Amino acid sequence: MTSLKTVDAKHFHTEIPAKPMGKYVHFITLRVTESYPLFQTDGELNKARVRAGVSHPEAISRLAMFKRKQSTPERLTGRELLRNYKIGDWEKCDYNVDFSKTTPDCVLYGFAIGDAGSEKSKVVVDTAYSITPFDDSHLNFTLNAPFENGTMSRNGEVTSRINSQDHILPQVFFPSIVTLKDPTEAGFLYVFNNILRTRHYGAQTTRTGRIRNELVGVIFADGEIVSNLRWTQKIYDLLIEKGQIQLPDPLNEDYVLAAASEAMTQLMAEECIPHTDFIGSALTPLLTEIKAITSNETQLKAMLTQANTESTAYATKYIFKTTEKSKKTGKKATAAAAE
Repeated sequence: MTSLKTVDAKHFHTEIPAKPMGKYVHFITLRVTESYPLFQTDGELNKARVRAGVSHPEAISRLAMFKRKQSTPERLTGRELLRNYKIGDWEKCDYNVDFSKTTPDCVLYGFAIGDAGSEKSKVVVDTAYSITPFDDSHLNFTLNAPFENGTMSRNGEVTSRINSQDHILPQVFFPSIVTLKDPTEAGFLYVFNNILRTRHYGAQTTRTGRIRNELVGVIFADGEIVSNLRWTQKIYDLLIEKGQIQLPDPLNEDYVLAAASEAMTQLMAEECIPHTDFIGSALTPLLTEIKAITSNETQLKAMLTQANTESTAYATKYIFKTTEKSKKTGKKATAAAAE
């Protein structure tokens, strides 16, 4: 696989390390709803009461997109690609049922199979919040299930199959930072590709939930950076100060992208860690190079194969060895208890 020309090789490991080594890559992402997705728990949309902005102290309710609502669709996108090109132990791997423990998905995104072993995720995702308030970001719809003739009644009887559900509106923005710890180049491309490819999030993903991921930047650092909430609050400040929030009208995407880039640049200037930023015009050549790889079938397969080779080597050296050791320790403890 060809090495990236736009990123210094010092930001990547040559193999996946067993211990944290202090290399982080942060994908600065703006998630834009393009239909009516559902992010809910117990039948209600997830929301949080938080401060409106960094410099605007008033409290508002915001929609919340929990971390599993973000990471699960993205890792399933990667798993689908591995199956499509028959790379790695794709036949055995069954999400949340039987993990192969060797694929890039298992090693990078983690797994837990009770006594059969576990691996902590190297992809870190936190709850994302809508820029606009909850009241201006959702709408209640009435849902029904008609009969074959398209009506809600048959033989003089009216069906009770009718319900209502809150949906998130189109053109609602969720600033989200996806972090990959200790990346190899292939691992970086694998996670990057999953973010770019994933199109549906939330419940009922076969019928709604369309979301587009806009990459605002990529930041390499030796530690974690600002939170999703603080970035969202900073974006809100910039939009309010420029008079670019006119509720209940949806936000202008051009304004939001500009504010997101400016907010992240300002926040990174306040950080106390070394970092290399690809934001704004600096992101364009990197994004162009990434898309050239992911849109070319030959290069895409080479990347997936390399990522699988690295994850399999990691599993052989650390996961299977640890699992076998745990089994032996468990047998000794059982024998000692029996005596």
